Amino acid sequence: MTSVSGLTEAGRDRVSGEYEIRAGEYTALITVHGAALRRLTYRGRDLIVPTAPGQSIPDYRGIVAAPWPNRIADGFYRFNGHYFHVPINEPERRCALHGLVFNRAWAVSGLDERGIRLALDLEPSEGYPFPLQLEATYALDAGGNGGEGGLSWEVRARNRGQSPAPYGVCPHPYLVAGDSPLDEWELEIPADRFLEVTPDRLLPVGERDVESHPFDFRHPRPIGVTEIDHAFTSIQFSDSGIARVVARDRAHGTGVGMAWDRKCPWLQVHTADKQAPMPSRLGLAVEPMTCPPDAFNSGVDVIRLEPAASHAVRWRIYGISD
Repeated sequence: MTSVSGLTEAGRDRVSGEYEIRAGEYTALITVHGAALRRLTYRGRDLIVPTAPGQSIPDYRGIVAAPWPNRIADGFYRFNGHYFHVPINEPERRCALHGLVFNRAWAVSGLDERGIRLALDLEPSEGYPFPLQLEATYALDAGGNGGEGGLSWEVRARNRGQSPAPYGVCPHPYLVAGDSPLDEWELEIPADRFLEVTPDRLLPVGERDVESHPFDFRHPRPIGVTEIDHAFTSIQFSDSGIARVVARDRAHGTGVGMAWDRKCPWLQVHTADKQAPMPSRLGLAVEPMTCPPDAFNSGVDVIRLEPAASHAVRWRIYGISD
């Protein structure tokens, strides 16, 4: 990827901090605000719920959730024998949601017509006194010659401090299968279990099998009226170590897929249900996570990032046409 300083003309709009990349029939729009994916299209149709250029990002659409995904109950957690408190930004549930970098301005460190790399130094704070160097890289592949193509999305973190740091990450796109309502989309989720949560705060209660439950989407079927805002686990990975969520709009012959590897043993899925008059069920949030909700308290799958150590994880979103 070319260094930004070496380019005379690149991206879409440097003044607003929004950049367009293209490859084949794919186009993506990325903003430095939260290193967020604002729009992704394939053959001219949206693969995610878009956010208009220059507007604020609603519902955390397309952001990078780090250094933890999902929520921390009451903003309190314990690590290495010490207690910490991070700001609560979900007051109705008294939780700290989606980490500390979704509202930060990232810097562009690499850019060409097909990809962009953004960087952020997360400085120590009272609630998270662990300095991290973060990079988010987006790259488009046109596909063809046996390759599926699509958008590759990688987040890399390095511990710049002198002590271990707790860490977790996930992306936060809202996928769009086609023009039909979400209820009519056919969904496949390759997971044998899900995390039951409290109805008021969405905090973990315990794992349950999807067998004979409305959340059993191991075989493709319509979403219908099912409301989901849960984490899934016991993911079924292929022999090559890849798992996929696939949503199809059979009426229009279109669809969208998201793929990831074993570094994300958890998957948050949300049908984006809203109370009137807010627009509801506009897309399907699909968030492969390195750890589950409230992991900084449970300790489940929290990454212990040692000094100078790095962690990288990648996801891919691609279009489907029947």
